[in-house]
Amino acid sequence: MPSYHEVRLYLSGLWLLIKGDAQGFRLLDISDRGMVRSFWAFVWCLPPAVASWLWLHELMLDGMPKGSRLGGLFFLRTAMLEVLTWLLPLILAGLLCLLTGIQRKFPAIVVTMNWLAVPFSWIYGLMCALMLLAPAMLPIIGLLQLALIMALIVAFSRIIRMINGPQPLMIIAFVLVLMVPNIILTEALQRFLGIYPF
Repeated sequence: MPSYHEVRLYLSGLWLLIKGDAQGFRLLDISDRGMVRSFWAFVWCLPPAVASWLWLHELMLDGMPKGSRLGGLFFLRTAMLEVLTWLLPLILAGLLCLLTGIQRKFPAIVVTMNWLAVPFSWIYGLMCALMLLAPAMLPIIGLLQLALIMALIVAFSRIIRMINGPQPLMIIAFVLVLMVPNIILTEALQRFLGIYPF
C-alpha cells in the first residue's frame, strides 16, 4: 500500500495539475503499475466512507418505525454500492478512451481520478460526521456539499484538460462520464439494495 508520504506526493501532483502546471505529472505514477496501485486509494477513503455509511444508517432509521434495527447486511450492501459507484465511472471512461482512440491516456485518467477521490472523500466524510453530531447544521452542510460537488467538477475538468489538451467537447464528455452515471447509479442501486433513505 502506498505510504502517507507517497499519497502526499500524489495529492501535491494533483494540485499542480488543477492549477495548470504539467509538473504535477512528475509527482504521479501514471504507468500501468501506478494505475493498479492507485486503487489503494479506496483503502485511504474507507474511514470517511464509514462516516457516510453511519450517517445513511441513521437516516434510514429515522424513516423506520421506532425500535427498528439495521444489521450487518445494511453495511455490506452499502460497501457493495461504494465499490460499484467507484468502478463504473472508470469502466465508462475506459470505453470512452477506446472510442476516441486515446487508450494510452487511460492509466493517467485512472490514477488521477482514484487519488483525487481521497481528499474529496475525506471532506465529504467530515460533513457526514457533522450531520451525525449536529443535525441542526443540515441546511448549511447541504450548501457546503453543493460547493464540494462544484469544486469536484472544476477539479475533474482541469485535470482532464491537462491529460487530453484544451478540447472542450472531450473535457465535457469525460466529466459527464465520470460524474453523471455515478449519481444515477447511486440512487438506482440504493433502491435496488433497499438502502434508499427517502
